[in-house]
Order: sequence, then C-alpha cells, then structure tokens
Amino acid sequence: MNNNYKVFNKIIIISLILWLFLFAFLPNLIIIIISFLTKNDTNLVDIIFTLDNYIKLFNKLYIKVMYNSLNISIIATLCCLIIGYPLAFCLTRLSVKLQPLMLFLLIIPFWTNSLIRIYGLKIFLSTNGYLNYFLIWIGLIDKPIHIIYTKEGVIIGLIYIFLPFMVMPLYTSIKKLDKSYLEAAQDLGANKLKIFFYIIIPLTMPDIIAGCLLVLLPAIGLFYVSDLMGGAKNLLIGNIIKSQFFDLHDWPFGAATSIVLTIIMGLLLYIYYYTLNLLNNKIHLI
Repeated sequence: MNNNYKVFNKIIIISLILWLFLFAFLPNLIIIIISFLTKNDTNLVDIIFTLDNYIKLFNKLYIKVMYNSLNISIIATLCCLIIGYPLAFCLTRLSVKLQPLMLFLLIIPFWTNSLIRIYGLKIFLSTNGYLNYFLIWIGLIDKPIHIIYTKEGVIIGLIYIFLPFMVMPLYTSIKKLDKSYLEAAQDLGANKLKIFFYIIIPLTMPDIIAGCLLVLLPAIGLFYVSDLMGGAKNLLIGNIIKSQFFDLHDWPFGAATSIVLTIIMGLLLYIYYYTLNLLNNKIHLI
C-alpha cells in the first residue's frame, strides 16, 4: 500500500514538473531568447544577437505608455478597493442563508466571457446608451456624457472586470476575523470607527494587499479593455505587445516588452511577500 502511494506521488510530481517545463518554463525561455534577436520581415526573426529591443523601450513614447499603464491600473485598483471593502464587509454581515446567494450573484458574471461583458458595458455607457438615456430622462443632464474612448472609460472597464477579484479575498479575510478582538476593543471603550481603523484594517491588511495585486497585475496587460473602452489614446502595455506581435510583426520587440512587463509583475509580487512578512512579524510581536 505504501509503495503504491509513493509511486502515485512520484507520478504526480513528475507530471507537474513536465507540465511546468513544457507550458511555463519553455515558452518563457523562448520569449527571452527572441527578445535578444533581430526583426526580419520575411522570417519574423534573424539569429542576430542585439540589445536594441530593450534600449528601444527607453524611448519617450514607450515610457509614457508604461507610466500610463501603471497610472490607470493603480487608479482602477484603488477604486476596486474603495468599492470592494465596504461590499465585502456588508456581505459578512448578511444572514448565513443570504451570503451564498450574494456570492453566487457576484461570481455569476464569470460564466460569460469578459470580452462579451466589455462589449455590453460599452453599449451601456455609449453616447446613445442606456445610462445617458436614463440620466437625460430624469433631467440630471441635458446632453449625453462621453465616457467611451476616454481614460475614465478604461478605468470603469477594469473596475467592472476585476471587482470580484478584490471582493472575494476581502470577504474571506473579514469573515475569519476573531470576534474576541472586536469585543475586547469595545470593552476598552473603542468606538466603531476606531475598531475599524485600528483592528479590522490591520488584521485584514495581508488580504487587502493580495486583492490589490490580483487586480493590479492583470490590469496592466489587459489590452482589449483599453482597445474597446479607451481607443488609441489610452494604450496599456498589453496593447503595445499585441500590436508588435500581430500588427507590426516585430516579435523581438514584443518579446522584450513582455519580459519587462513580467519583471514589473515579479517586483510587485516580491514587494507583496516582503510586506506580508513585515506584517506577520508585527502581528507576532503584538
């Protein structure tokens, strides 16, 4: 029995290693190699080593796009946090029977492809869409608001797609809070505002950071949201990578851009784990 169990474990481990090697390590290795090669209009790449693809990223245009990507993604992440934290907090205060239903309603949009949902949001927010029609009907505005093809439109699209990614970890974290801490604070005379800022937020900070990363990291490279909601004036890094591979056929530069994006994501993950360790150390000291 033990021998069969060991053999089964070895098969699982070997299968996972092969899977990671074939579909994670090897593709990324190929992208890294291509990023140091030279563009060829006929064969896509020439086996000529160069650093020009990375040097090209220091062009003002691409620096501006990277800054714009981080700016839009950070704003969208903060908006998701501002909306998601109260929503997650309210979900934990619902009855035990009602919570599963509300979580189901939160998750059910994932049953539809995100691209289709963005098209639906675009129709809803367009100049002749239902939102403008409703606002004009109630007399709040005189003429339609232009939301599509603006920076704000891209941010709304990212919030619409990634809000559940923020709510779910926050909901789990708030639900697992030890109520004895809250009761002790009340016994010591702390009001609800102090309990929220000095106890609830610090205890849920690891999941706040996790939720922010779950939104921020994919938002940086989600090209179709900026294509549909922002137009050509609001590009993200993902748009540059997509255009280099599919439109301009400059695979080496597209690969270099994707490697830089991966490095940025890696740095953000490192900051997350470093911050998480600091928070855990402080909690243990307390």
